[in-house]
Amino acid sequence: MKINKEDIPVTMQSPGTIMRTQPNYGGMTAAFNQLPKGIDLTPLLQGLEHNSCHCPHWGYILEGAMLIKYDDGKEEILKTGDMFYLPPGHTAIVQENLKLIDFSPSKEYNEVMTHIGKKMAEFAV
Repeated sequence: MKINKEDIPVTMQSPGTIMRTQPNYGGMTAAFNQLPKGIDLTPLLQGLEHNSCHCPHWGYILEGAMLIKYDDGKEEILKTGDMFYLPPGHTAIVQENLKLIDFSPSKEYNEVMTHIGKKMAEFAV
């Protein structure tokens, strides 16, 4: 089974941001995301348990860098060429224009993205 990036549905788009997600891709949600420098996901996660993402992610940084902050206080920078696993309990701040691929359990991914959508709607008011 394969899919071209251009065939993955765009689920969120704004200046500098394109988020593409393919649900039910082998039991996971596959994502190809492009995010601009400066995006901080922390405010969008407020209200979730520990105010952080409870969805695990496995992926690869194609380009750019992002700071990951974990609930236990640890931090790390993911950058071009890094494969990663993000356990539940994290947030992210984009430090350099970012392109990444990740795979996440669909249930948890949908919970987090639904919450983020509601937060974005609140900020837009």
